[in-house]
Amino acid sequence: MAADSASAPPEQPSGAESTQNITPWDVQGGADGKIDYDRLCRQFGCSRLSDSHIERVERLTGMKPHPLLRRGVFFSHRDFEAILDAHEQGKPWYLYTGRGPSSEALHLGHLVPFMFTKWLQDAFKVPLVIQLTDDEKFLWRDLELAESERLAHENIKDIIACGFDVNKTFIFTDFKYRSGHFNRNITSISRLVTFNSIRAIFGLKGEDCIGKIAFPATQAAPAFPTSFPHMFGQRKDIRCLIPCAIDQDPYFRMTRDVAPKLGFHKCSLIMSRFFPALQGESGKMNASDPNSAIFVTDSAKQIKNKLNKYALTGGQDTKELQIKHGANLEVDVPWKYLNFFLDDDAELAEIGKRYSEGDESMMSGHVKKRLAEVLAEIVLRHQEARKNVTDAVVDSFTSPRDMTSCLHH
Repeated sequence: MAADSASAPPEQPSGAESTQNITPWDVQGGADGKIDYDRLCRQFGCSRLSDSHIERVERLTGMKPHPLLRRGVFFSHRDFEAILDAHEQGKPWYLYTGRGPSSEALHLGHLVPFMFTKWLQDAFKVPLVIQLTDDEKFLWRDLELAESERLAHENIKDIIACGFDVNKTFIFTDFKYRSGHFNRNITSISRLVTFNSIRAIFGLKGEDCIGKIAFPATQAAPAFPTSFPHMFGQRKDIRCLIPCAIDQDPYFRMTRDVAPKLGFHKCSLIMSRFFPALQGESGKMNASDPNSAIFVTDSAKQIKNKLNKYALTGGQDTKELQIKHGANLEVDVPWKYLNFFLDDDAELAEIGKRYSEGDESMMSGHVKKRLAEVLAEIVLRHQEARKNVTDAVVDSFTSPRDMTSCLHH
């Protein structure tokens, strides 16, 4: 495994690979638009999840691993074994994930980490903290303070609609929670990280505002349990697992670098691939472009129309060619989406086999139709759940509460 130090220089790609650029704010694939995940793991210094990890999750939880785990969507990790060891030994740990509120409505890509985090919470029965970085979006995007806060409030409702356990979940926004022990940890982290390190990790430039330089410490602090005294008291021995997309890894390389210096365990990570835009891996999902993604506010008709009109297919140009050659699953977006959201492994395998082999009963239109049914059900369920998320419900999740009892198995 490559060096874990935050200041370790990234691998320098060459040739066509050099066009691949992954940061917490921008994702650009290689010359063909695809992400080389093997090279990304080498560059970041993280490890691939193995079958033994997944088998151990099943053994410890007594539950079939989530589709996103068993199909390799969550594919990489840092010190995941430490979390599994802690759980096996009855030692406490918690989950931490987050969201940068840059749009009012979430798209399906935004839902992926929350769907998986909910499963982890249910399977392992552990507490969870969810950070809304409204300050980050104020610094990086042309948003007013009040608008950043408003978007965070709306996003919290969508997050709650995913079904989290209110008795084990604390959701907070940076603008409202940044004080006390949380702020003490932010300041302690800030003293240990140099400007040169931040510049090297995040590619910041001299003309960037100083808020961008300081912000990474705010995203790091929730990985330390004393940031939440109402949940964990002043215990420093509680481990943290962070489910996130792999572009967030730079933040937590930095976090892991300073953790031992402050007396904390290094946080563990379990990281996912990127969710493709409708136009394919080389496309970019953009909350301001309604045709680049499926949103949780879309109707069944809108979902069907978007898939039919905008989803990149790996099918051939004519029925005859499709029967002869079959579909290219490597580029087919509806097929990729089914891998994220269709629960039934046997049905997924059957669709993939027939579609790739040119079975005339499984053409591009059939795959899109099945996906539209799956997504319409997920989105409708989400919309119904969100209707019940009142401001009072939001308050119940965002109010600091004693959760020390959640630490016991």
